[in-house]
Amino acid sequence: MPENSTEVTAAGIARLAGVGRAAVSNWRRRHADFPKPVGGTETSPSFALSEVERWLRDQGKLAEVPLRERVWQQVAGHPAGAVPALVHTGCALLLLRTSPKAWPEIAAAPDERMADVLSLALDKVLTARFGPATEDGRAVHTAEDGRAVHTAEDGRAVHTAEDGRAVHTPSGTELLPSVPLLRAVAELAAGTGAGAGTGTGETFEFLLGRQLDANPRQYTLTPPELAELMAALVEAGERPARAVLDPAAGTGALLRAVADPAALYAQETDPDLAALTALRLALRTDTGCALAARTADTLRADAFPQLAADAVLCHPPFNERNWGHDELAYDPRWEYGFPARTESELAWVQHALAHLREGGTAVLLMPPAAASRRSGRRIRADLLRRGALRAVIALPAGAAPPYGIPLHLWVLRKPGSGTHPAPELLLVDTAEPAETPSGGQASATGGRDRLDWQAVHGAVLDAWQSFESPGRPAADRPGTGRAVPVIELLDDDVDLAPARHLPPPAAAGGPGELIRVRERLAETLGRTGALTPPAVTLSDPAHWPLTTVGELARAGALQLRTGGSGTGPGPVLTEHDVLGSTAPSGSLPTDGPSEEPVLVEPGDVVVPVLGGGSAARVVDDATAGAALGRNLQLLRPDPAALDPWFLAGFLRGTANNRQASSYASTATRLDARRLQLPRLPLAEQQRYGERFRALAEFEDALRLAGRLGGQLVQGMYDGLTDGTVAPK
Repeated sequence: MPENSTEVTAAGIARLAGVGRAAVSNWRRRHADFPKPVGGTETSPSFALSEVERWLRDQGKLAEVPLRERVWQQVAGHPAGAVPALVHTGCALLLLRTSPKAWPEIAAAPDERMADVLSLALDKVLTARFGPATEDGRAVHTAEDGRAVHTAEDGRAVHTAEDGRAVHTPSGTELLPSVPLLRAVAELAAGTGAGAGTGTGETFEFLLGRQLDANPRQYTLTPPELAELMAALVEAGERPARAVLDPAAGTGALLRAVADPAALYAQETDPDLAALTALRLALRTDTGCALAARTADTLRADAFPQLAADAVLCHPPFNERNWGHDELAYDPRWEYGFPARTESELAWVQHALAHLREGGTAVLLMPPAAASRRSGRRIRADLLRRGALRAVIALPAGAAPPYGIPLHLWVLRKPGSGTHPAPELLLVDTAEPAETPSGGQASATGGRDRLDWQAVHGAVLDAWQSFESPGRPAADRPGTGRAVPVIELLDDDVDLAPARHLPPPAAAGGPGELIRVRERLAETLGRTGALTPPAVTLSDPAHWPLTTVGELARAGALQLRTGGSGTGPGPVLTEHDVLGSTAPSGSLPTDGPSEEPVLVEPGDVVVPVLGGGSAARVVDDATAGAALGRNLQLLRPDPAALDPWFLAGFLRGTANNRQASSYASTATRLDARRLQLPRLPLAEQQRYGERFRALAEFEDALRLAGRLGGQLVQGMYDGLTDGTVAPK
């Protein structure tokens, strides 16, 4: 096997063939000619990708590996690791984007020659985009805008000792193992875009997204919907956000969300992330946007000490004790007070303010404790007195990691020398559960798939724009937003948590809302009574001939599809929607190469594959057209052979689910192919299907009654305790 041959794990083989990992293990045991491991460990071996592809084709298990899957496997199995492979990929895509005519000549050379020529070409491209590198690899930049870039008197950029260009030029020796990958990447980009270079950004987003998904514990991600909201808040400021800084850039999600920037500045401690972010932004923006990405510890070694940006976006690390408290006691950035060792987030707040021009806006994602910890009350008080803190916005749980708590957004404004402190602070609370289209409530403790981002964006931006409108007082939104006089907040605690100063939505609706909830509950309870199943008729256990879903799929009586892929607009049916019998609440990513999602149709049966519980949902006309979400499997029966309600009903049997479930690490996983069904004529299936449909309607009514009952009880408690409901 060649030294630079790509390797693939059993999980990668399963993805290539569209099967589970258990099938790959079975192939290894049953087929003596299955490729032998070439690397990895005894418990997690790796195999040569070329040998695996050849074996799969010979066995008729693979007609052709999709190009995008081949490219990803080459990235994942790169001898130097996935991150160096992605950096090389990003560099090549940047060359392809800026000099598309040069690529065919470079790619026509033999591998070693191509690597050497490509290194020289990349050096020119990287220098043009990120500035020239010094002998020690650090970048030297010429300032083009004295307002936006920190400069010395001679017009050249001033850098700290730790500063350096985030993307170094790979040598020919470094590039040689990546040559087959880069040829395939260029082919993928050409097939993705409508013209020369147009698919480069989409290709890099796809590969980077795969890397992030494959290593969820290695990266702290900012969801794109949240990044868009934060960018929208700074863009709604007094002046356009042309020069934007992210001092904790991570994967570059926040800067990527900025619309039409003139200059982007990123600093990141991790050199790998800094390089990926620099390339991601370079492939996202045109050459008219100045880019500077630096690798250094931001609080200890500021790479842009004189920068005065129009806006700062930041998702800082939370709860850090080792942030430089002992070394930075006399740092000039602590204009509002020296943060305690436990208040690293307030250090990031002041770092952001220090890098804003007068009137500039910063938006930071903060843990909720930062709004109320006693150790930070003096700094919070000074931020309020001087008008630097303009809004605190509570987000729903699941908006960003850690997904279990409702995080906050802090909106700050750099006070001007001739301006008066703002008399009010905007408090917005979107953390309460919102009513779902089915009339119930979406849990605030759920994951990101359950958030109605459109509603969150609307509530936050409406409140902020109203608050910022000159000459018009901010309209209070009961239970959601309120402009609170600063004097009311300057007490001993300076507690800025929105929930402490806003009434809950149920109480804000007043007794009239409780009356409506009670009327709906009475109506639902009446319907529940009418749907109660009739008296049970007992009989001896049936001894039907059985078949499995897998056998039915092989016979063509149904199709099996798995969700979780695809891009584009449109709602997504999530596992929480299936379990809660609610309308589709998720959304598809809009970035990356286009991939057709699995769309549900009327009569489809959808089952969750994780959790070990029994659930099955028959898709109706209202749900049809939604994309199938992650951790869901779709069974599409042939109506001439299977009744969908009969299928869904028998899939929910407890014994059926137990025998078809297995354990995958700490979770129970359902193998839908092992679920059993009795062999019955279609007419008999339909008789059972009618009963299963009636049970599903009864279950939905019970679920809605429970939600309305809980809402009514809590509303009564709130009304009685605040005096809006009389104890008659």
